[in-house]
Amino acid sequence: MIKRMMLQTPALAVTLALLVFASAAQARIGLPDFTELAERNSAAVVNISTEQKRRVSQRMPEGFSMPDLPEDSPFNELFKHFFGEGREEFSQRESQSLGSGFVVSSDGYILTNHHVIEDAETVQVRFSDRRSYDAKVIGSDKASDVALLKIEANNLPTVKIGKSSGLKVGEWVLAIGSPFGFDHTVTAGIVSAKGRSLPTENYVPFIQTDVAINPGNSGGPLFDLDGEVIGINSQIYSRTGGFMGLSFAIPIELAMNVADQLRETGKVSRGYLGVLIQDVDRNLAESFGLAQPHGALVSRIMEDSPADKAGLEVGDVIVAYNGKKLLNSSQLPPMVGATRVDEEATLRVLRNGEERDVAVVVGRLDEDEQPVAARSSEPAPPQAEEIEQLGLSIIDIEPNVRQELGLDRSGGALIGEVSVGPAQDAGMRRGDIVLMFDGVDVKNARHLRELIEGADDKRTVAVLVRRGDSPLFMALRLEG
Repeated sequence: MIKRMMLQTPALAVTLALLVFASAAQARIGLPDFTELAERNSAAVVNISTEQKRRVSQRMPEGFSMPDLPEDSPFNELFKHFFGEGREEFSQRESQSLGSGFVVSSDGYILTNHHVIEDAETVQVRFSDRRSYDAKVIGSDKASDVALLKIEANNLPTVKIGKSSGLKVGEWVLAIGSPFGFDHTVTAGIVSAKGRSLPTENYVPFIQTDVAINPGNSGGPLFDLDGEVIGINSQIYSRTGGFMGLSFAIPIELAMNVADQLRETGKVSRGYLGVLIQDVDRNLAESFGLAQPHGALVSRIMEDSPADKAGLEVGDVIVAYNGKKLLNSSQLPPMVGATRVDEEATLRVLRNGEERDVAVVVGRLDEDEQPVAARSSEPAPPQAEEIEQLGLSIIDIEPNVRQELGLDRSGGALIGEVSVGPAQDAGMRRGDIVLMFDGVDVKNARHLRELIEGADDKRTVAVLVRRGDSPLFMALRLEG
């Protein structure tokens, strides 16, 4: 028996060591196994290639003249093709783009990005088993960067649609796509942030991840560990054109809502308030009596808009929308855009230091009625009044200047010059028009001077200026 125990002891020791090693490895890493998820979903992910015809400008080089050739010379067409006839000419050139997509219904509906198929003459879809189909664009929405395609096929493999609302920062996610044309490439990472806004996007609260996304991944699915699609990979932040650890996906709930509308009507309807808003920084928060910066500050209200009819006012700070608190202004557009047209919404508004509820019937956003771009004209001011304590000179707005600037309201004072002082610290510039000071509409330059002189010393007030065509609140710190 003793001999047998001695023989078994080394084997027992090895077994225990292996168990301890396996347990330690599992506890140390805890990494998920993506193999089954990738195998189960790759068949429903497609490669998308497009062809576009683009106009290419051609002009004869300076100093070059057409050679004297016989009319029937074949070189005439050659020179015309490359250099034109002393004038600018245009030719059609075909270009190709690559992207990804995924099948959302077995009868051939496919989701991808708008920018993948934008201006495409033809769209081709290719599956992992090398089958390929010509696709029809059912509809495409630039604002959300979502497009819906249709191919003539049945019994196709599909992905399972999940929900991004339950995602948590730090959770594992996986992408399948065709970066640089390498079909069905799988990359994984974690959720870095939720509800991320980008400077060029107003209606998408992006999911930020560190999943490796590169050109060609656009339009492909982002999966959670349950194998459900929770987003569409759409953009990356890069200084080089390649992946730098910041990628952004469209939440699947928003994408499916857009897809359903495109499938039913071919276009997308979005909610509309009719306001221009900006963030509340620390200084503005102080001027409005907020304990900390939050909410969306209303800097302009469109005439006859839902906000105008509801009684919203310039200078209101929207702190909640339908009971959801706003930490910053970028959260409001996606909430409004996702609201059904003609549905009543409740805004929680801070006005004159008090919070109140404002009911507003959400309108329909008309893409053709967006505010025009800011003008850069900066008229030379006449004789100005100096407000030395602020480093500011102001003047009345002459009728011809008012007409040239297209001012849609009376009153205001034009800033002539800005020197070192509180006005410069606040960000004011020559050519800005001061419309409101501490909640009071400015009638003219003299009125603004009176408001400034009558204000309490050594405190911060909110000042509404118009710069070009854009209104902007600034925090001005008064000094005695």
